[in-house]
Amino acid sequence: MLTLPTYEDVVSAAGRLEGHAHRTPVMRSRTIDKELDAEVFFKCENLQRMGAFKFRGAFNALSKFDERQRRAGVVTFSSGNHAQAIALSASLLGMASTIIMPNDAPAAKVAATRGYGGKVILYDRFTEDREQIGRDLAEKQGLTLIPPYDHPDVIAGQGTAARELFEDAGELDALFVCLGGGGLLSGTALATRALAPRCRLYGVEPEAGNDGQQSFRSGSIVHIDTPKTIADGAQTQHLGAYTFEIILRDVNDILTATDMELIDCMRFFATRMKLIVEPTGCLGFAAARKMKLQLQGQRIGVIISGGNVDLNRFCALLAN
Repeated sequence: MLTLPTYEDVVSAAGRLEGHAHRTPVMRSRTIDKELDAEVFFKCENLQRMGAFKFRGAFNALSKFDERQRRAGVVTFSSGNHAQAIALSASLLGMASTIIMPNDAPAAKVAATRGYGGKVILYDRFTEDREQIGRDLAEKQGLTLIPPYDHPDVIAGQGTAARELFEDAGELDALFVCLGGGGLLSGTALATRALAPRCRLYGVEPEAGNDGQQSFRSGSIVHIDTPKTIADGAQTQHLGAYTFEIILRDVNDILTATDMELIDCMRFFATRMKLIVEPTGCLGFAAARKMKLQLQGQRIGVIISGGNVDLNRFCALLAN
């Protein structure tokens, strides 16, 4: 039986992250408040170190390594943001990192991962199993495998973003969070149920890859083929064992958004709030906009998960 992380683990993670992670701003937009007829609070993790919330979970996990683990180093697999987070955290903590990335990952994310000191190994996400590659490397080289979401220390670290949001914005009626493998959503759930138990919590994933929604509604983990969506951070095939149990227990519902809705949100962030947000980071906002009739007069939170998008790709998407 799994021992699930708790809110106390989130509090401990916050202590480890103090002085290392940015306390990202909570931003408002009068235009969006008017559009939704609500008070909307955006937690801007696109302004976090390495450009995404993933730094929180990665640094928390690596900071708990013992001396043997630090000497051997860490291995992970990721489409980009967790890759950068592990590479940067390992560099800050003086250890080596090996990162397994898909060969179609955004060039900016691959370049940044290498720039942070990570050794990048490319694979084909449509024909190869990244998890098996990671396990094999860990066994052969004595590395510690830290997966991108299904790990108690990663989950606890991700929960610190929501903890800060509640501290800065106060209680919320609803909170929207992007969903890939579930690390951010499950960590957010731990903080939400402890700090704002009446807050409705929604996970949001790409319409083309709604394995989380299927899993949530069926009560068991559903596996899908790699979805084809511009939200590369949410191209996961299934939830994790830890993340699924927390999501099933603590989340109110799982929603979806289309790629076109994500592009509309990217355009709004860029033109009206002067924020560069990657497609995955727009999932929560896209769902909140679709639910605006149910949110009138309420206090709404949205976690913007990241801003790591290749600028040529960003411009091409917004030009459509």
